[in-house]
Amino acid sequence: MGENADILRIAGEALYGRQWQTPLSRDLNVSDRTIRNWATGHGCPQDLEARLLPILRKRGQSVAHLISTLENKSDRNS
Repeated sequence: MGENADILRIAGEALYGRQWQTPLSRDLNVSDRTIRNWATGHGCPQDLEARLLPILRKRGQSVAHLISTLENKSDRNS
């Protein structure tokens, strides 16, 4: 497997857990067959990182917001 396939798998699992291929295919607007091919290193696009970054950033912002909300709630209850 290539480096891009490893990045795809790591990002997919971080974003969606063990069943990552179908939800990631929807977010990347490709078929899940395409994702499966990429995951085995076949035809993985050179711009994969650029395609993944907006999805990862959006999820990161959502998680950061949730953390902040929970921390603020915890502080108010202390």
